[in-house]
Amino acid sequence: MIHHIPNVLSKEQVQYFRDEMERIEWINGKVTAGTLSALVKQNQQLPEDHPLTHHLSNIILESLGQHPLFLSAAIPLDIIPPLFNRYENNESFGFHVDNSIRRIRGTNERLRTDLSCTVFLSEPDEYEGG
Repeated sequence: MIHHIPNVLSKEQVQYFRDEMERIEWINGKVTAGTLSALVKQNQQLPEDHPLTHHLSNIILESLGQHPLFLSAAIPLDIIPPLFNRYENNESFGFHVDNSIRRIRGTNERLRTDLSCTVFLSEPDEYEGG
């Protein structure tokens, strides 16, 4: 089931994210792909261990934790910190299934994931990504 959940972030927050993300170097997105996903994943992402990634992740997690529609639709027990991806120069993330078991950043702990969520940092008419 797909739910559209508007206004997770304000326009000002989105602009802040976009400005801040331009300040650091992006890495190959395959670093977080599973074995099969790595075959079709062609994108870039913020390094998971970068302080800015942690900061932006916390803003999103706080916003989701206060959003009544997200909470009622997802009923989350735990939320893995988000990955920040971008697509340039014909990059895409081909047909794939999201990993159902994810390693929690900075730990050896693994968590089963039953829900996937995408927070767009661009307007629909600007989006051309994977």
